[in-house]
Amino acid sequence: MQFACWELHLFLDTHPGSCEAARRLEEYRQRLSQQIKDYEDLYGPLNELSSETSRWDWINGPWPWEKEDND
Repeated sequence: MQFACWELHLFLDTHPGSCEAARRLEEYRQRLSQQIKDYEDLYGPLNELSSETSRWDWINGPWPWEKEDND
């Protein structure tokens, strides 16, 4: 989904009047955001920018492989 968003973004750089591409880009961005949220709800943040907490909060655990023990 992220690749599709990037490709549509590049396409719109050269075809700025394409309403269909702009509509799809917005749709795909929403779907990507939902997929990222679903993944992170299950497994934790994908990277340090996806966390809404302190950048050091991850150290307080549990680590991803410890989640089963702490649920």
